[in-house]
Formats: sequence, structure tokens, C-alpha cells
Amino acid sequence: MIPIVDSRIGAYLDGLLPEADPVVAAMEQIARERNIPIVDRQTGRLLYLLARIKQPQLVVVPGDGLGCASWWFARAISISSRVVMIDPDRDNVEHARRMLHDNGLIDRVELQVGDPLGIAAGQRDIDILFMDCDVFNGADVLERMNRCLAKNALLIAVNALRRGAVAEGHEDPETAALREFNRHLSRRRDFFTTIVPVGNGVLLGYRLS
Repeated sequence: MIPIVDSRIGAYLDGLLPEADPVVAAMEQIARERNIPIVDRQTGRLLYLLARIKQPQLVVVPGDGLGCASWWFARAISISSRVVMIDPDRDNVEHARRMLHDNGLIDRVELQVGDPLGIAAGQRDIDILFMDCDVFNGADVLERMNRCLAKNALLIAVNALRRGAVAEGHEDPETAALREFNRHLSRRRDFFTTIVPVGNGVLLGYRLS
């Protein structure tokens, strides 16, 4: 696999991070123990910054596992806004509920157990839609969710570079589908799209209409 960022640059950027929040450290520990992927700290800080800039009323996070992305969003939004976190695993959702409650953020997050995309598709006027390209097919998500997005919504897709596989010519179905999703969204006229080489690649698609 191709490193997304040179290891020397990565070490430098990590060295700029403040001391880890105890909540983040605890989530990282649990994620390692359960082998559940979560957003890394650099990506989490990007999510926080984007939400602060966007000032969304509604953020939808399907398939968030332990609730790490939802936690970053919940910290950033106003008390009148809400995050909808959806995961099929009840234990994950209950962990997220306890974590958010202990941090005084539970009133900003609506937690649901069930089919992530099925429940997400029932939302309307979504200002930020978060997705993980290692979990969902981006084209499927866009087809089902585009009508649910608010004008000028922001699509945030993590793992958009799949540990460099999209640039190495891998033709397995998942990588080929991700490569096509990146290409398709980058060429759509109703989205302004870029991919930021943070974490494992973060695709940002800003809806223009």
C-alpha cells in the first residue's frame, strides 16, 4: 500500500497535536481491543473544524461504530442542532450513549439502532452527511441520499483513498467501485469536490444546488 502522507510529515503533524482528550484515548483503546475502526485524531479534528465552519442544523452519521465521528460533530455544533448516529450494533450504540452522556453531549445526539442507510434515508435537509468508504459503496449512498441533502450540504467521506489502493491499480470490486465514486463525484457539476490527504483520505463534496 502507498502511504497517504510521508511518515516524516505524519510524525511532524502528530507532534503538533495537543495532548489526547481522555475521551479520545479511551475510544482508541476500546477500538483496539474490539478491532473496530474509528476516525483518527487528525481526521476527527478536521470533522470538528468543518462542522464549526458549516454550522449545520442536522448532521447524519450512518454506521459510526463506537460513535467517534458523532462525538467530534457533537462537540462542534450548537445546542439547537443535532447529530443522528445510526449503527446496526446495539452494543456500539449503547457505548456511544454512555460516552456522550458522560461528556454532556447526549442532548445533541439522536442515537438509533438499525439499518444505517435505511434510517438515514428517512432524514430530510441534511446539512452534513458523513460516510465511511470502507463500510459503504459511495455510489449507493449518493443515489439513496442525494434527495435528502439540504441545499449547500456537505458530504464527508473518509477512507476515500483506501490505504493508497485507488492509485495502485487494484481491480478488486471494492477498490474499483471506490475509484469510480471518487471520479464520478469529482466530475459532477452539482458538487464541488476535493480529497484531502488526511488520515486515509477524506473526500469533501459541497453540494452547489
